[in-house]
Amino acid sequence: MKVHGQPTRTVWLEADGATVGIIDQTRLPHAFATLRLRTLEEVAHAIRSMQVRGAPLIGATAAYGVCQALRVEASDEALARACAVLLATRPTAVNLRWALEEMRRALQPLPPGERVAAAYARAAALCDEDVAINRGIGTQGLRLLEAAWERKGRKGRVNVLTHCNAGWLATVDWGTALAPVYLAHEAGLPVHVWVDETRPRNQGASLTAWELGQHGVPHTVIADNVGGHLMQHGEVDLCIVGTDRTTARGDVANKIGTYLKALAAKDNGVPFYVALPSPTIDWTLEDGVRDIPIEQRDGTELTDISGRLPSGEVVTVRVTPEGSPVANYGFDVTPARLVTALITERGVCPASPEGLLSLFPERRPARSTGT
Repeated sequence: MKVHGQPTRTVWLEADGATVGIIDQTRLPHAFATLRLRTLEEVAHAIRSMQVRGAPLIGATAAYGVCQALRVEASDEALARACAVLLATRPTAVNLRWALEEMRRALQPLPPGERVAAAYARAAALCDEDVAINRGIGTQGLRLLEAAWERKGRKGRVNVLTHCNAGWLATVDWGTALAPVYLAHEAGLPVHVWVDETRPRNQGASLTAWELGQHGVPHTVIADNVGGHLMQHGEVDLCIVGTDRTTARGDVANKIGTYLKALAAKDNGVPFYVALPSPTIDWTLEDGVRDIPIEQRDGTELTDISGRLPSGEVVTVRVTPEGSPVANYGFDVTPARLVTALITERGVCPASPEGLLSLFPERRPARSTGT
């Protein structure tokens, strides 16, 4: 996608072929800054501190973290240690585990002397695969936006409500929930995005609004609790959100507040779609509410807020009383019954075991032949 008119990815290799470049997303929207990551510890910090964030991008960046570790030592022990360090950075997003398993599967059989080159090659391939997957999600989801436009008699605009940031900043490129929006915009369809501010980290107001603006997509930032009101007054044609983990039966974990949007959509008859790349599906889990680990983050994300003064200086201020306890849950789980459909790179399906298996038949349990 574009930054200041130039095509840009969220993670890349620098000219030396070894250093990893990223966008420091904690500096957005007030400054566009990049960082160079040269060690496993720097990569782990970037993920933990949310300098990179979003399930697909976390996985891609972690793959390069393995590369950085193996440059120092390429033994079996070093590979296992690197994967353990990276896996501990963010517990909810399953793409992290998936990417590390992919790296381990590719590297474990190789002799240590071949692992560094192979690691960089596999990490680059994972990034390219992520781009292709998200482009596929965009193609599948575009049909839903086109159908909404037809239902409106091709008049006015198609209003999409999203929550948190599931655009290209959350992936290597294109995004998940916003990929259909970008394709619709480029196709000339009059799409408009209602952007939830998404407290407490304001990923909607700071990241989604920024990237939509960079790409020229019409959008409006709203407070988190406005979505239901807009739905009641017919101002939302469909909701599209992302997910950090999807269970085998279609429950989805996404940024805290997603569940409430799904309830409002159900009450108002507004389609509620979840866009996800296949690595986000955790086929080992069924009940998302019971089984998905929910990250609890530092309370300062809730008590403090950053902004830019008229002078241009960026400052952080406290908004809660000193001494008030804080609970900062990063995610909630939306049960499959509230999800109209799942948008994957392979197609759109019901949020159900059979719906997912219809797109991923290789995941069906092998039948016993018996005698």
